[in-house]
Amino acid sequence: MPSSNTAFKAVIQLIDESGTGTVVDLGSGWGNLVIRLARRYPQRQIIGYELSLLPWLTTKIIGKCLRLKNLTLYKQDFYKADLYNASLLICYLDPLAMLKIKNKLAAQPGNINFLISNNFALPAWQPEKVIRLNDFYKSPVFLYRVSRVPQKTAV
Repeated sequence: MPSSNTAFKAVIQLIDESGTGTVVDLGSGWGNLVIRLARRYPQRQIIGYELSLLPWLTTKIIGKCLRLKNLTLYKQDFYKADLYNASLLICYLDPLAMLKIKNKLAAQPGNINFLISNNFALPAWQPEKVIRLNDFYKSPVFLYRVSRVPQKTAV
């Protein structure tokens, strides 16, 4: 589902609070978000994951035409992807998918510092910030800080 322009502005506001590392869009679709992010943040690596061939290919072609050197697109299931070097995850996924993301973060948080979710909460997590859009539903855009679980060391 493409994000609205209002949601894009909220995402940008939250991205600006997230540091400078790699941004990963989980389910980049037709590229509405990743193309705009790659143009807006040329100093940041922008990565998109998409399983559907036509949206992935369309985004890939647009990225090449715009010579977006900081944009990398994978036709791959992001649940199986190594997200270790990502600093920020962005998603617009349904509640079941958010539960899977929660489990993936618990299993391997890597270097992920933040997660921005459009409309759907991360189960059992408290957002650091919520922006309510000025739409009919007052849709939320959540910013989560991903905390590191200390690894147990052998004694």
